[in-house]
Amino acid sequence: MRRRDFLRAIAGSALAAALLPEESAARFLRPADVPADLAVARNGEPAQLVQAAVEALGGMSRFVSRGDIVVVKPNIGWDRLPEQAANTNPEVVAEVVRLCYQAGAKKVLVFDHTSNRAQRCYLRSGIQAAAKEAGAEVSFVHEQKFRNVEIREGVELKSWPFYKDVLEADVLINVPIAKHHSMARLTVGLKNIMGVIGGDRGAIHNHFARKIVDLNTVVKPKLTLVDGYRILRANGPQGGSPRDVQLLKTVVASTDRVAADAYAATWFGLGPQDLDYLVEAHRRGLGEIDFRKLKIREIDLGS
Repeated sequence: MRRRDFLRAIAGSALAAALLPEESAARFLRPADVPADLAVARNGEPAQLVQAAVEALGGMSRFVSRGDIVVVKPNIGWDRLPEQAANTNPEVVAEVVRLCYQAGAKKVLVFDHTSNRAQRCYLRSGIQAAAKEAGAEVSFVHEQKFRNVEIREGVELKSWPFYKDVLEADVLINVPIAKHHSMARLTVGLKNIMGVIGGDRGAIHNHFARKIVDLNTVVKPKLTLVDGYRILRANGPQGGSPRDVQLLKTVVASTDRVAADAYAATWFGLGPQDLDYLVEAHRRGLGEIDFRKLKIREIDLGS
């Protein structure tokens, strides 16, 4: 769909507000009723953006209870620096960890099944140091901790190995970065779940839309926070050139993981219908792609 046609199709919706100039967008915004289904915080530093977005959803205590074991799942897949926008911003991850502890979490675990060498990814991304400083237990993935899980709602996949720590956690918070992906067009929250599975992950890329939705029927984040502080607009998922990076200074938070991904897609000039896996996820009841059906709250920290 061309951008002009897409804008015409969504005219009057909250999604339009995300794509139009700020003064035009204001009339589309919903009242500041709390909690929202999806919150967008703009024009702040990473920790401020996380705080504002989570607060707009009702605060972290809505998702984390005293004594919970929480898995915070960022993208740490690549041996890249934060400025290259291939991994989740470390300050975003750290602030999510801090909010979990403030809400009463007993333990916060941070890990990812990386694509490049894990030690290099954890170090160069800055996530290992930032998350530890915030109190998280940061660990590398161990093959012996994968468990084969039946996928009862699977269409293409009937079982797959998932990481034990995710299966046993009280709460999963998905914290992907939004970035270009050469195969999937974009990788955001639904695809970030590939960091908690084992097996032959390359096989997921065949019939990707149905398979990634199959996997997402097993693990169900209570909260998705999309890091849009910097986004990688081209040559993803690994990137490397600063020319491909845009400083957006935005974080999206939602209880609806499909809606969160769909909203992040607008940063790349795409609508939900442009991504097969979002259409499939919506069709199978995992989330909403029609923004008119959501309570969306937008917070401009620069105003």
